[in-house]
Amino acid sequence: MARTQPHLLHVFSTFVPAGPETRAVRLIEGAGHEFRHSIVAMDGRLDAAALFSGKYDVRLLEAPPRAGSWATLRRMRALLVELRPSALLTYNWGAFDAVIAARSLRYGRVIHHEDGFNQDEAREFKARRVWARRLVLPRVHRVIVPSRRLEHIARERWKLAAEQVACIPNGIDLARFQPADGRPSLRHRLGIPARAPLVGWVGHLRPEKNPLRFLQAAARVDPELGAHFLVLGDGPERAACEELAAKTPTLYGRTHFTGHVQDPREHYRALDLFCISSDTEQMPIALVEAMASALPVVSTDVGDVRAMLAPGQDGWVLGLDERETAWPLAERLTALLRDADERARLGRANREKALRDYGFETMLAAHREVWRSAARGSPANA
Repeated sequence: MARTQPHLLHVFSTFVPAGPETRAVRLIEGAGHEFRHSIVAMDGRLDAAALFSGKYDVRLLEAPPRAGSWATLRRMRALLVELRPSALLTYNWGAFDAVIAARSLRYGRVIHHEDGFNQDEAREFKARRVWARRLVLPRVHRVIVPSRRLEHIARERWKLAAEQVACIPNGIDLARFQPADGRPSLRHRLGIPARAPLVGWVGHLRPEKNPLRFLQAAARVDPELGAHFLVLGDGPERAACEELAAKTPTLYGRTHFTGHVQDPREHYRALDLFCISSDTEQMPIALVEAMASALPVVSTDVGDVRAMLAPGQDGWVLGLDERETAWPLAERLTALLRDADERARLGRANREKALRDYGFETMLAAHREVWRSAARGSPANA
């Protein structure tokens, strides 16, 4: 393709196969040859690059030096001067040095994404980060958030103008997902009995996702139900999760770790019930995938989860203000595992809502328009 394509520089804290990174890959592929792309991971991790098809112009760049913020800032300034991208796309607090570098160069064609918070801000915001966002983000082209809760935070806490914040819900290719049907062949490969109730958890195994809470709840599910538990994903919490599963009698032999699965559709179809155990979320892509697979959901009350689910499911969304969350989570999992009719009803309602509200093409069109407006240098309120 001709080099007149707009060039988008994407800066991530890490480019591992988690929600924002996977979404970015899908958007880049969905936009086709309209843009060319360069990607920087501040920590040097580029694992999610394996998700690219290789059909489009995507360049992976070297990480900046890990020698303190000033060195990082200088490297990002130099990179912007060298590449002169049509637009800079930054993702979450871990890439904020790139936003500051752009501001220091009076470069305004920045699209900053906020997808949620790490464990260090799961319960309370850090004042320094709030003030940094208030100071710098009003000068960027757009701030993109996936949830109404984050949109409220951006406007009320970071003091951004309404027209500068774009709330674009996550979407998936819904036609690729089919209702759960047990998938006996997959269960056989994983050593899961064909008729055993199966509860699934999907995500990057990070502290803020709290996969340990899921397993602690799973250990307390009524053992007479014979349930098994499937964990899809990888990350820093995996070793602790595997240790807990190995030493807990009610989990031993009934907990299955797959690691990262590039295409989890078959795994969703094998499930009877989906669980989210996070301390913080905004709009989880895994939840949309589970809903598209007609699965009932038990979740902690984080981000937009309550609003994302089909109406009438408040009883299956658990507040985090309780001292011990694993026991109530286990009670709700047990209750749904005992009620096949209720699981089927909730699953149908979730699939209908996903098909109506969370399509990939809608998300792609919204992101593409922001990319175009930034690349042509339109003002933030265009």
